[in-house]
Amino acid sequence: MAAAVGALVSYGSDSDSENESESRTSPQKVEPDSVAHLQPLKSNIITTLAALNSAPEVAVKEDVETGVHLDPALKEVTYNPTFETMFAPEFGPVNPFRSQQMAAPRNMLSGYAEPAHVNDFMFEQQRRTFSTFGYALDPSVDTSQVSSSSYIGAVEEAEKNKGLTVFETGPKKSEKRKKVKGGDAADIDSFLGPWAKYQDEKDVAKPSEDEQKELDEITAKRQKRGKNEEEAPAEEKTILHIKDAYDYQGRSYLHIPQDVGINLRSPDIPDKCYLPKKQLHVWTGHTKGVSAIRLFPASGHLLLSCSMDCKIKLWEVYNERRCARTFIGHSKAVRDVCFNNTGTQFLSAAYDRYLKLWDSETGQCIARFTNRKVPYCVKFNPDEDKQNLFVAGMSDKKIVQWDIRSGEVVQEYDRHLGAVNTITFVDENRRFVSTSDDKSLRVWEWDIPVDFKYIAEPSMHSMPAVTLSPNGKWLACQSMDNQILIFGAQNRFRLNKKKIFKGHMVAGYACQVDFSPDMSYVVSGDADGKLNIWDWKTTKLYHRIKAHDKVCISALWHPHETSKVITCGWDGQIKLWD
Repeated sequence: MAAAVGALVSYGSDSDSENESESRTSPQKVEPDSVAHLQPLKSNIITTLAALNSAPEVAVKEDVETGVHLDPALKEVTYNPTFETMFAPEFGPVNPFRSQQMAAPRNMLSGYAEPAHVNDFMFEQQRRTFSTFGYALDPSVDTSQVSSSSYIGAVEEAEKNKGLTVFETGPKKSEKRKKVKGGDAADIDSFLGPWAKYQDEKDVAKPSEDEQKELDEITAKRQKRGKNEEEAPAEEKTILHIKDAYDYQGRSYLHIPQDVGINLRSPDIPDKCYLPKKQLHVWTGHTKGVSAIRLFPASGHLLLSCSMDCKIKLWEVYNERRCARTFIGHSKAVRDVCFNNTGTQFLSAAYDRYLKLWDSETGQCIARFTNRKVPYCVKFNPDEDKQNLFVAGMSDKKIVQWDIRSGEVVQEYDRHLGAVNTITFVDENRRFVSTSDDKSLRVWEWDIPVDFKYIAEPSMHSMPAVTLSPNGKWLACQSMDNQILIFGAQNRFRLNKKKIFKGHMVAGYACQVDFSPDMSYVVSGDADGKLNIWDWKTTKLYHRIKAHDKVCISALWHPHETSKVITCGWDGQIKLWD
């Protein structure tokens, strides 16, 4: 029947299509009687086709993909997969090198640990009991019914100790303590401490009468010596090394010479500076390393040096270049010196905790100042009307301001978190900049004990040497990460990132930096005893001279000379280069 219907349908469809094509090409006349008797047959065929589904059987997607691996990275599924599909193991190529141990499931480094509901304290208790006594409770046995079979390890020992754990055996701590001589610590009145058993006089060896007298004498001497060192400053004296203190006109060595080829009285600076090439002179006289050198104000015809041999010396820079005078008055190494504006007086700071004011011409010690702390740096106020005031950076993190006339502390700047290393006056002496071991830079208004500018970056290192440029615009700071950093000395005190001078090793040493008078070059010593010279504009290291056998701690460019540089080092020598 189905075959007959199919034939009829195909016949009908073929004839219809042929008729349609014929009617399009050549219209023919169809008799109405021949069409009329086919109408009932056509309606029966259409009804039969509606009842049948002629489309092929197609499997549901779920049936097709059952058991097929789902990509774990897939976020969305457009059909309902079965449970087996969702939780099927991951598929992939078989690892031929995979051993049975590797194939075993692991949830920790050493293998697979099954989850067990054991209290941390209980586990630690049983672990310590096993390591101490050799037995522990079997975790697989119900602990409510404990017997000899409930233990693993040394079962006999467990029976002997009645299964006591390491925390339950032995006498209590309080019982132990009561047995010790001295009583219970809980009893504050009767407890004599843990050393009570050693307090019997018969157990302690005592010196004889003669030995006791000798010990008392030694102790008294030590106390007296320490007291004298703390209270009494070292005796001051001076040595004049030149034949005559005054010339035929009554002028001392402080008088500015006029026969040296240049006008030292002129405030003008050289137009063009040049690199020093050779050694011109060596000043010798210090027996230990030189700490600092300072040129005479304005003229620079004298040089003041302080040393670790506790002495301060004044040298001639021109003519015979003699040592004019030695100042002796400190009992320990001298750390820093500073002239006043006229050069007639200078201050010295030493490790004996004293600051002393000296007369440059006579060598007399005018005054002494101390606050029982070590001064690391000292500076006169450069203002003409404040020449009676000076500040000192101390080891106790303070900057202390003294008045020479009264000898008293008139101000304290206490904001640093470490020992103060440098003090530098800026902005026409209205402000000063201080650096410290706390790796910060602080700017202060004069006589106001609160810093108005605080510069501290995580990348910053301690800067134990700072120099102001001749034009007063820049601060050169020797950083302990082997760099010279340049900060603006006006207004904002910002770091100039384009001007960083590298190439030398100074870590651990406060090597003093200086500028050439025309601002063409930057000079600095280093830990290897070398004199380094950089170009200011390009920051390139131009020249390097082996100046000293030990650390070259300071380098000064003479303010009136085109190429004269003075260096000092820990070898005790001071050298002039040209």
